[in-house]
Amino acid sequence: MTSRSLLFAAFLLPLSVVTSQSALAQGETPAAEKKPAPAPAKKPAPAPAKKPAPAPAPAEDKKPDEPNPNPVVVIETSAGPIEVELFQDKAPKSVQNFLTYMNAKHYDGTVFHRVIRDFMIQGGGYDQNYERKPTRDPIENEAGNGLKNTRGTLAAARTRVVDSATAQWYINVRDNPHLDHTSNDSVGFGYAVFGQVLGDGMNVVDKIANSPTGACGTKIKHDCPETPVVITAVHAKETAP
Repeated sequence: MTSRSLLFAAFLLPLSVVTSQSALAQGETPAAEKKPAPAPAKKPAPAPAKKPAPAPAPAEDKKPDEPNPNPVVVIETSAGPIEVELFQDKAPKSVQNFLTYMNAKHYDGTVFHRVIRDFMIQGGGYDQNYERKPTRDPIENEAGNGLKNTRGTLAAARTRVVDSATAQWYINVRDNPHLDHTSNDSVGFGYAVFGQVLGDGMNVVDKIANSPTGACGTKIKHDCPETPVVITAVHAKETAP
């Protein structure tokens, strides 16, 4: 904070008035002493100068609000919308992969094919006939980015192979520390978190997580919602589906 400058006014001190003594006129006797001449009038001392008002402190420069570098997307579902912030600053490859599938409309018309109460909900890989959709090449696993599989986080689904994630993802319904990165071997590498559900989106996630489940089609034998939960569209928050 800028220090304020204090200005001081100089005060003028009045000069002492010198009184001259009366001299005896030549030829006069002491008895006929002359009355002393009156002392000259004192000049009034000048009034002290007024202190100028201190200058106002300069206003602190207000930094403009820095824009959030992380994109926000909306996962539109038959159970309601789920708004998600994508951690581009922490998991750039995972976020870019998700956005590439989103922009290609890959997720539109897919379903949540795996739902386990008090664990997670998973989607992004199967159409409404429960057929697996074709995908791009797998990406590098970013589980070592420091983000944890806590309630409401979005993470990349994969096989037992560390770098095998493609289009599928899941949302944690509770804290799942056993899915976190603990080592660089295949056992402890973990699952890469790259997003976080915002606001009321977790109400929708909890609703989906509590769906009755069973088998769906001939390929999914369990943990599939009996009433399909469809992902109708995924889009950036600023745009309509």
